[in-house]
Amino acid sequence: MNERIENTSKWVTVDQAMIDRFAEATLDPDPMHINPEWCTENSPFGGTIAFGFLTLSLLTHMAQDIIQYERENRSAAHGVPLNYGFNKVRMITPVPVNSRIRMVMQPASIKLKAPGQTMQTSDIEVQIEGQDKPALVAEWLTIWVDSGEGVDALKGS
Repeated sequence: MNERIENTSKWVTVDQAMIDRFAEATLDPDPMHINPEWCTENSPFGGTIAFGFLTLSLLTHMAQDIIQYERENRSAAHGVPLNYGFNKVRMITPVPVNSRIRMVMQPASIKLKAPGQTMQTSDIEVQIEGQDKPALVAEWLTIWVDSGEGVDALKGS
């Protein structure tokens, strides 16, 4: 089932291959994430779980699914999004291997940050299919920069 709800991304499967690639990229060989045998014997989860930062790193992918943002067709005339960070992030529930997750994104506020720059604050919840508690909740900040003044402000011009 791949139902689509407004402000909700498609489901993303977090499999062991994805977790292993993330471990390799971040130089973090924690057995709780990459060693199923170790987890069976030693982990309270009965199997591997995704890195919390892997779940966090998937937010951009899921956000692009929600807003149908096309990287190749973007232009500063329409605003280019830049990740500005987070006011808060909480990793609530571990994501077991082979789980499906999705993001619910609700814009919370939009305000002018500087000439040509608009800051959007969004409330984020990453859900795990079949679980009541979310994997992650966050308040995510994005700056939309237009050409001219917005770029000049970033450069310190």
